[in-house]
Order: sequence, then structure tokens, then C-alpha cells
Amino acid sequence: MTDAGSDEGPDFEPDPERVDFLRTVADDVRGDSSESKQLANVLYRVSDLYDEDEDTSPEEIVRNVKFILEVNERGGLGR
Repeated sequence: MTDAGSDEGPDFEPDPERVDFLRTVADDVRGDSSESKQLANVLYRVSDLYDEDEDTSPEEIVRNVKFILEVNERGGLGR
């Protein structure tokens, strides 16, 4: 999906309130299970879109999440 008149896609302007909200939710859902940790990690990565100190894109986040899921499916990095 792109903005009208823009070929580069949507802009993710810095939004400290959104960053704080997403990271608070991530901290709340993080638990002992691998699934809750994965969800928390995804929320943190999404919050990076709105953090002016981070340089990422939705595409990078998708690649990162896919990698995390593949590693988890294989049983970890060491396997």
C-alpha cells in the first residue's frame, strides 16, 4: 500500500508515544513461552519503525521475523 503521490510507500514518522505504547505491550506479553517471546520481539521490531533513533523498514522487519521463526522451527541457532 502506498500514499497518494508517493512511489516509496508510507512514511513512518517518529512517534515516541507509539514507540512507548508498543514496547509497553511487548513487555506485558513477554512470558516464559517461546511464542510470547516471539510476539514481544515482533512488537519491539515494529516499534522501531516509529523510533527516530532506528533505521528500519517494514520489509526488513518481515525478513527478520521470518528468520526468527525459521530458527525457532529448527530448534535454535546451534542446530
